[in-house]
Amino acid sequence: MEYRQLALAMLRTGLLGFGGGPSVMPLFKHEAVNTYKWMNEDDFGETLAIANTLPGPIATKMAGYLGYQRKGWLGATWAILWHILPTSLAMVLLFSVVDAISGSAVIAGMIGAVTPVIAVLLGQMAYDFGKKAIKGFGWVFGLVTFAIAFLLLQTLDVHPGFVIIAFIIYGLFHYRIVDKWRRKKEGESA
Repeated sequence: MEYRQLALAMLRTGLLGFGGGPSVMPLFKHEAVNTYKWMNEDDFGETLAIANTLPGPIATKMAGYLGYQRKGWLGATWAILWHILPTSLAMVLLFSVVDAISGSAVIAGMIGAVTPVIAVLLGQMAYDFGKKAIKGFGWVFGLVTFAIAFLLLQTLDVHPGFVIIAFIIYGLFHYRIVDKWRRKKEGESA
């Protein structure tokens, strides 16, 4: 039964995902959190954050992780195959058709119609992550870290991998400092 669920979930994420790895994450979240309840939203967010720090395609890493979580190495292989194989076969079969219809106004219209949907899905995911940052850091630190990340990524053009690693390291120290401060405050009030 779990292999069937993994196959269906990964088939849907692989076939219905449009626009690359990050735009597929809402589909992964829907399958893992809402449909099959393999994890809660916080676990999904943490898994996604860790997966983003590793090299390689995010969708394949998430498929592998979900499969491994459910059924070990065999489940990871099963989930990855069900995620990438149908799409890969469809690409091979339809590649010649794309060349024939690439100048079609209908195709251009279809792509143009899907683009706002992807933008909304990515915006929703960014909002969810922003809420978690505010919840974890508070408004001030949340907005400051957002501003720093925006400055590093957009203005200074720092590679996203370095920014992610820097914020992971900062997060480790931030929580240690906050824990010390809270313990000290509790000690003074006791």
